[in-house]
Amino acid sequence: MYDDFVDYDRFVNWPARLAAELPFIEGQLQAVGARRVLDAACGTGMHAIALAQQGYEVVGADLSAGMIERARANARAEYASAAADVNAQFEVAGFGELAARAGTGFDAVLCLGNSLPHLLTPADLEAALADFAACLRPGGLLLIQDRNFDAVLAQGERWIEPQAHREGDTEWLFLRFYDFEPEGLLAFNVMMLRRKGRGGWSQQVATTRLWPLRQTELVTALRAAGFGVFSYWGDMRGGSFDLEGSGNLVIGGKRVDW
Repeated sequence: MYDDFVDYDRFVNWPARLAAELPFIEGQLQAVGARRVLDAACGTGMHAIALAQQGYEVVGADLSAGMIERARANARAEYASAAADVNAQFEVAGFGELAARAGTGFDAVLCLGNSLPHLLTPADLEAALADFAACLRPGGLLLIQDRNFDAVLAQGERWIEPQAHREGDTEWLFLRFYDFEPEGLLAFNVMMLRRKGRGGWSQQVATTRLWPLRQTELVTALRAAGFGVFSYWGDMRGGSFDLEGSGNLVIGGKRVDW
């Protein structure tokens, strides 16, 4: 799905998103004295680039080679416009192979954008969280942003707020919705519509599957992987978490030695 998502950076309003999220992210990084950061499932690299521009040493990693190609292109464009060397690199690496390909000894690992639920089995989740722990120094921070699937499942919530983008006389609409599958997984659908001027809309639908991780499931798995000292928020601005009403489940945990 993501290799072919060529309009991803049109789908996300990056200036607004980064302006909203970076103060919270940097606050969490500063609380653990972080300088080296791994952005796991980094997508097109915009969080990693923004943090690098703030002086962090950042590695971005993603399973999708297409996303990493666009992340490197975004980095080149940002470096050219800033006329400054920014310390970020990007590697093709999925969950479970980050320590081997991206390195170890990081002060913080970020896993944002509802990326972790793309793992569909407990064994895959266990391997991914063990990999995160291997990437971190003792006491290092793991910051995860997922949808609050407790609320999604309780309310049968299928539709996510649509996104729109315009460049000149060309416009895009992005509609996202879930199909609830019998075995408990979700089919995550993204419908992309595009038109030029007053012409007709072209359409494309992409689908991937998600495991709607509940808070208790994720925390139990994190503890088993060697994480503790948890904090919870309901969004990437640091809002309080409400199991029944928050749109996001944001968890901060530290690698600990029990």
